[in-house]
Amino acid sequence: MQTIGGLEVSALGPGDVPAMRALTRVLGEAFEDLETYARAPASDAYLERILARDELVVLAATKDGEIVGGLVAYELVKIERERSEIYIYDLAVAAAHRRQGVATALIREAQRIAAARGAWVVYVQADLGDAPAIALYTKLGVREDVLHFDIPVR
Repeated sequence: MQTIGGLEVSALGPGDVPAMRALTRVLGEAFEDLETYARAPASDAYLERILARDELVVLAATKDGEIVGGLVAYELVKIERERSEIYIYDLAVAAAHRRQGVATALIREAQRIAAARGAWVVYVQADLGDAPAIALYTKLGVREDVLHFDIPVR
C-alpha cells in the first residue's frame, strides 16, 4: 500500500468484495458503460474467488474513505524465459478526481508489484483518440503502435 497526499492505493483481495463493487461502479461510470459494469453484477462468491487469484492484480485508490479510481491488471507468465508481464486491462479515475495524480499513483503501485513478482514489463493499451490516456502513458512509458483484434468465440 502507498499513501500520497491523502490518496491511498491498496491491493484488493478476497475479503474486499464491497470495495470491488465500489471500484466496478467507478470503472463503469468512468468508461460510460454502466450496462457492462453494473447491469448483471457478479456474485460475492465469484468476486471472492477471482480476488484470490495470484495472477489478478486489483488496485483501488481511496481518498477520504471513497474509492476514486482503480486498476485491474493480469500477470501473464511467459514461456520463453522464467518471467512475466503485467497487462493493465482497466484503469479509471472518477471524473471529480482526474488530473490529481491518481492514475499515476495506481500505475506506480502496479510497477512496484510487477518488480516484486519478477515481471519484466507493465503494459497497457489506449484507444485512438483518448488523448488524456495517451498523454499519461507517453509520460510513463514507451509507445508501440500495434493492432488489436477481437476473435469471437464460436
